[in-house]
Amino acid sequence: MFDTNLVVVGNVLTAPEWRRFETPDSVVANFRIASHARRFDRENNSWIDGNSLRIRVTAWRRLAESVIASISVGDPVIVYGRLYTRDWKDDEGNPRVSYEMEAFSIGHDMARGQGTFTRRTANGPNLTAADDHAEEVVEAPAFADVPTEQEPGGAPTDEEIALEVERLTADEPAPARRTRRNRKEPVAA
Repeated sequence: MFDTNLVVVGNVLTAPEWRRFETPDSVVANFRIASHARRFDRENNSWIDGNSLRIRVTAWRRLAESVIASISVGDPVIVYGRLYTRDWKDDEGNPRVSYEMEAFSIGHDMARGQGTFTRRTANGPNLTAADDHAEEVVEAPAFADVPTEQEPGGAPTDEEIALEVERLTADEPAPARRTRRNRKEPVAA
């Protein structure tokens, strides 16, 4: 059968819940995300919420351990995985359908914030309790704190950069525009 793999970008709705199975390295984590469509209404000059999609996400093994340690309610996330539906009946016997996703990869949406990455070691700790996932995190330097290599004369000023760009663009004519047509083709009338 064919699997439906897709990417969902949204916000975490519920805190990840996890449980361990008797077989080693069998941890599962579940949480819900919501993805909302937004569009700009030119008449009212404001953003309007459109349709929404709510999905239950399931992560297994090492991905589940990382989810438990990294994801919290409200975080913007990107989830890649297999989408499927689950049919069930509520307490009153009414048929219901829920959308679920088995995640292959989960990450924070870096377009909406910044974060740090801590690489897991090959023999990293396993989760035995909810608080055992705390590891020592090395604080990454801020962007402004990262040293850069400077030329012997120092960094060029904005004026020097503008003069260099002007000199380079004045010496060369603009390149001819290339098209995909390699041979003469008939043009529709």
